[in-house]
Amino acid sequence: MPCLLEAGCKHRLHNRPSLTKWKSQMKNFSKLFLLNCLLSFSSVVLAANNDVLSDEQIDKRIQQYRTAEVSLLVTDSNGNPLTNAPVIIRQTRHKFLFGCGGFGIDPDHETEYNRRLAELFNYTTLAFYWNGYENTQGKPAFEQRMPQAKWCRTHNITPKGHPLCYNQEVPTWLKGKSLEEVHSLLLGRVTREVKSFADTIDVWDTVNEAVLMPTCPLEPNTISKLCAKIGQVELIKGAFDAARKENPNAFLILNDFEVWDDKYEKLIAQCLNSGITIDAIGIQSHMHTGCWDKETIWQFCEKFAKFGKPVHFTEVTILSGRLQSKDDKDWTTERKDWFSTEEGEVRQTKEVVDFYRLLFSHPAVEAITWWHLRDLHAWLGAPAGLLRKDTTPKPAYEALKKLIKQDWWTGPLELKTDDKGRLKFRGFLGDYVIECSKGQGQFKLDKPQNIEKTVIVH
Repeated sequence: MPCLLEAGCKHRLHNRPSLTKWKSQMKNFSKLFLLNCLLSFSSVVLAANNDVLSDEQIDKRIQQYRTAEVSLLVTDSNGNPLTNAPVIIRQTRHKFLFGCGGFGIDPDHETEYNRRLAELFNYTTLAFYWNGYENTQGKPAFEQRMPQAKWCRTHNITPKGHPLCYNQEVPTWLKGKSLEEVHSLLLGRVTREVKSFADTIDVWDTVNEAVLMPTCPLEPNTISKLCAKIGQVELIKGAFDAARKENPNAFLILNDFEVWDDKYEKLIAQCLNSGITIDAIGIQSHMHTGCWDKETIWQFCEKFAKFGKPVHFTEVTILSGRLQSKDDKDWTTERKDWFSTEEGEVRQTKEVVDFYRLLFSHPAVEAITWWHLRDLHAWLGAPAGLLRKDTTPKPAYEALKKLIKQDWWTGPLELKTDDKGRLKFRGFLGDYVIECSKGQGQFKLDKPQNIEKTVIVH
C-alpha cells in the first residue's frame, strides 16, 4: 500500500492539481488503504478461527486441558519408597462427566440397557418431572427413584436429578390453588427432593427453561403464571436458595435451550448480579434439524464461558435418520414413522465424534449428556439414541466408546519405579489405581498441570 500512495503523490505533484482535488483523491486512497487493512485483518481472524477448529488444535487442547504430567513417589504403608519396583497403573474413572439420560434404568434386573449405560458413561440423568414424580399430591415416587440412584452409585456413575423447577411438567392437582400456594408447594417440593436424596443425588438441574417460562401458554395458577407474576430471577433465587439450604454440598445447574440470542445470557447475568450461586450453566442441544457446525458449537462455548462457570451440555440429540425440517414448528407431536437408517447412522457417527471432540477440547466444558440412550421413547419419536429400539448399538455408540474408553483413557501402563521409588507418566484426568507386589493404592489427577504425588500401597 505505501507504494501505491507514493506513486499517486508523485503523479499529482507533476500535474499540479488543485488543493480540493488533491484532498478528494487522498480521501479515496485513504479509503482504499483502510479497506485493504480490514480485509487483511478479517483474513487473519478467519484463519485463526479455522486454526482453532482444526483437528491438530483440537488434539493439542485435549492434551493441554484434559491430561496431566505426573510424578509419583510410591511407598509402602510405613513410608518406605518402593525402589525399582514393577507397577501397573490403571485409570478407573474420568474426571470429565460423560453422561446419558438414564430414564430406562431397571435397578432390579441386569438388562442390556443397564449394561450398555454402565459400560460407557460415568454420569446419568434421572427423571424428577413433578407431574410424574408426584402425580398424586403427597405421594412422591421416592421408592421408584431411589433404587435407580443407588444403582448408579454402585456402578460408579454420578446421578443427576432433572428438574426441580419446570413449568411444563406440572401436576394437575395444582389447578385451583392460589399463586401463593403454588409458590409454597414448589419450594417445598425442592426442599423435599434435595433433602431426601442428599449424599445419593447431589447434582440437580435446579431450574429448567426459565427464559421462556413467563411467556409460555398459561393455565391458571401454574408455574408459568407464578413466574410471570414474581419474575424469573425471584423464582430462580427461591429454588436455588431452598436447594442450597437443604444440601450445602449440592451442585446446582441453571438449564435452558434458548441459546441463539442474548436472552439466556442476560438472565444469567441478572441471576449472578442478584447473588444467586449458579454452579454450572446448562445448554440444551436437541439438534433434530441437523448437527450444529463447528463454528456454532465453539461460539456457544465461548459465549457462556465468559461467566466463569463450568458449561454443561445437558441434553444432546443428534439423529440417525431423517432430519426434521427447519420449517416444521411442531415440537410437541410424537411421530410414529421416524426410523433410524443406514445412511443416517453413518452421518450420526461422524457428527457425534466431531461434536464430542470439539467440546472435550474446550476448557470450560465439564459435562456432555446424551439425552436418550436408545430410540425407544426418545423425544418426538425421533431416532435419537445411541442404541436402536432393540438395544443393539449403533455405530455412533461404538465410536463414542472408542473415544471415551480408548483414545481418552490411560492404561493399563506397565512401568517401573526408579532407585528413589519414583516414576513419571502423562494421563487423562480422573481416578487411578496402582498395583505392585506389595499391594494396591489409589490416587486422583484433578488438574491439567505438572503434579507430584505420593501414593501408598498396602
